[in-house]
Amino acid sequence: MSNWIDKLPTAAQTYLQNRRLDEVECIISDLPGVARGKAVPASKFARQTSFHLPDSIFYQTITGDWGEAAGDEGFIERDMVLRPDMATASAAPWTADWTLQVIHDAYDRNGVAIPYSPRNVLKRVVKLYHDRGWKPVVAPEMEFFLVARNLDPTQNIKPMIGRSGRPAAARQSYSMTAVDEFGPVIDDIYDFSEAQGFEIDGITQEGGAGQLEINLMHGDPVTLADEVFYFKRLIREAALRHDCYATFMAKPIATEPGSAMHIHHSILDMATGKNLFSNDAGRETEAFFQFIGGLQTHLPDAIAMIAPYVNSYRRYVKDHAAPINLEWAYDNRTTGIRIPLADPQSRRVENRVAGMDCNPYLGIAASLACGYLGLNNQDKPRAKFSGDAYAGDSDIPRGVGSALDNLDAALALQEVLGPEFARVYSIVKRAEYEEFLQVISPWEREHLLLNV
Repeated sequence: MSNWIDKLPTAAQTYLQNRRLDEVECIISDLPGVARGKAVPASKFARQTSFHLPDSIFYQTITGDWGEAAGDEGFIERDMVLRPDMATASAAPWTADWTLQVIHDAYDRNGVAIPYSPRNVLKRVVKLYHDRGWKPVVAPEMEFFLVARNLDPTQNIKPMIGRSGRPAAARQSYSMTAVDEFGPVIDDIYDFSEAQGFEIDGITQEGGAGQLEINLMHGDPVTLADEVFYFKRLIREAALRHDCYATFMAKPIATEPGSAMHIHHSILDMATGKNLFSNDAGRETEAFFQFIGGLQTHLPDAIAMIAPYVNSYRRYVKDHAAPINLEWAYDNRTTGIRIPLADPQSRRVENRVAGMDCNPYLGIAASLACGYLGLNNQDKPRAKFSGDAYAGDSDIPRGVGSALDNLDAALALQEVLGPEFARVYSIVKRAEYEEFLQVISPWEREHLLLNV
C-alpha cells in the first residue's frame, strides 16, 4: 500500500501525509459531464487494476432518461473496463474521511477505447494533432454564478446573499468589493484547489449578480479538461458549505449575462517548441488564419457540443456579454473569435462561443476539431471585423434541433470526433430535447391559455 501511495502526484501525497487514506472514488465523465463511478475502500483500490460499469451510462440524458443509442444488439448494458489514470489522482478535501478521486478511461473487453466516452473523444482529437507533429495548448476560463438555494424549480433563481447581508449586485465587473462579498466561498475554493494541486490564474467578478470567473493556466487539453471536470465539483462543494449553490447553467437568471467557458488555443511545433501562429519575424502565419477559418467554417456544425441544452441558446443575446456570430477581431469582446493581446510566442485564438454548461472534454474537443479541420483544409477566414459585432447578423444556430441537424450532416467533423461518438451523442441529445418539448412553460400558460 505504501508503495502505491508513493507513486501518487505530489499534491495527493502532501494531502495524505501522516494520514490514513480511507476511500478512493473511481470516476468517469458521462456525456453531460456528470461524474459517474464507484467509491471503494482504499485497500481494495490498491489491489485492483480496473473496475466495471455498464456502457449505458453514456446513453443517459441529463434528466436520467435514456436515448436509444445501444446499436444493433440492443440495450443489454454490457460492461466496460475502466482503468485508472493515476496522474489524475486528486484529493476530495470536502469529504469527512481522507478520500482521493481518480479519473478512469473506458475500454471494451478487447482493450479498445470506448468511442463515445468524452475523455476518449478529446484524446482522439489531440492524437490527430500529435500525428501531424503539432502540440495543442489550451487555457479555459470558467464563469459561474453563486446563487441562493433554490428548492422549487418553479421559482426564479436569485443571487446569493453576500457577507454584507445584501443580495449580490449586478454590473460590478472586476469589482474587488464584489469579490469580497463571496470571500468565505472563495477561500474554500482556493483551499480545495491547493489540496488538489490546481493552479488558479485568477478570480474576478463578472457582469452578472453573483457571477465569478476563474482562469486556469494554459496546458495540455486533456489535463485542463480534467481540471475543469474536477473544478465544477469542487466549486459546488465550496458553495454548499456556505448555504448557497454554484451553478454552471449557461443562463440561470433571465436578466443577467450568461456563463461561458472561453477556450484559448495555441499550437506548438513538437520538434521546435515554436508557436505555429507566429513566424520568425513575429507576424501571424498562414496556420493562424487557417485555425480561425476552421472555427468560422465548422463551429456551426459543432455548436451542439458547446451549447448542449435548450438553456444554452438563451445566452446568445445581443449586447449581453456573449457573441451572436463568429466574426473575428483583435482584442474585441463582441466577436465570437477574439485574438487577445499577447507577444508573438504567446499568440493565441480565443473561442468565446462555448458555454460553461458544456462537458469540458467535449467542448475542448469540438473547438480543437474545428481548428484542426481548418489547418488540414487550409480554410480562409472572413475579413477581420471592425467595430461592434452585435451590429452584424447571427450565424450561430438558434436551438438544439438545428444544431443537431448541423452535426448529423457534418461528415468531416464526425470523422475527426469519431463517427460512433457522433451517432450516440445525437441520439441522446435528441431524446433529451424530446423530453423538454413535453414540458409546458409558464410563458405558454400566461400568453396562450386565454389569448389564442
